[in-house]
Amino acid sequence: MQLFYNSNIAESDAFFNFDKDESKHIAKVLRKKEGDTLFITNGKGWLFEAQLTESNNKSCTVKMISKSFKEKRSFSVHLAVAPTKMNDRYEWFLEKATEIGVDKITPIICDQSERKVIKTERFKKILQSAMKQSLQHYLPVLNAPIKFQDFIKNNNSEQMFIAHCEDTKKTNLKNCIESGKDYLILIGPEGDFSVKEIQMALQHEYIPVTLGDTRLRTETAAILACHTVALLNS
Repeated sequence: MQLFYNSNIAESDAFFNFDKDESKHIAKVLRKKEGDTLFITNGKGWLFEAQLTESNNKSCTVKMISKSFKEKRSFSVHLAVAPTKMNDRYEWFLEKATEIGVDKITPIICDQSERKVIKTERFKKILQSAMKQSLQHYLPVLNAPIKFQDFIKNNNSEQMFIAHCEDTKKTNLKNCIESGKDYLILIGPEGDFSVKEIQMALQHEYIPVTLGDTRLRTETAAILACHTVALLNS
C-alpha cells in the first residue's frame, strides 16, 4: 500500500482537493489517473481510502470511500536529542525513530553542542516521508530547538531518563522501563552533556542511564533508546 499524507484532511470531508504541488506529484510523477484508489492519512490517526475523480498537474480531487481511526499506543516516547555536527546524521535518526515509533522529538542545544542553529523545515519533510514509508497514521511532533536549561525547566513525563557518558552510577535503560508509561529521554551531543547539565537533570528527577558498554554516537544512542522502549512495550 502506498500512503499519502495531508494534514488538512478532516474525517468529515466527502471530497478533498490537493494543492498544485501535490497534484503535480500525483498526476505527473506517480501517473495516477481518475478512478485510481489512494490511501491518505492526516497524521492524526485517520486513514482514508479515496478515489481520484480528477487528476491533472494543476488539480487532483478525491472522493472519500471509507475511513478508519487508529487509537494511540498505551505509551509515548519523547526524545530530546542534541543536534549532530553533520545534519545527515540527525536526519537519519529522525527517519529511523519515526519508523520504530516516536511521538515527539525536541532538538536540545547543550553546552557542548557543535551545532546551535537548526532549520526544521527539512526535518519535518523527513518525518512525513518516514511516516508514509512505514505506513503509520500519526506524524511525530517536531518541537522547535530549545536550550537545555529551558527544556529541563518546562518539560516532564512519567519516566524521565538522561543517557550520559560520565563515570558515575547509572542503570541500564532496559532495566528502568516500566511498561505503558510516557517516557522522556535526553541524549546529548558528541561531546556529551556537561557536568552542570547532568546535575541539573538529576535535580529535576531524571534517572541516569547507560545504553550499553560501548560509546555510541548521538544518533545511534537515540535510536537504541527508542528501540529499547518500543521493544519492552511490545
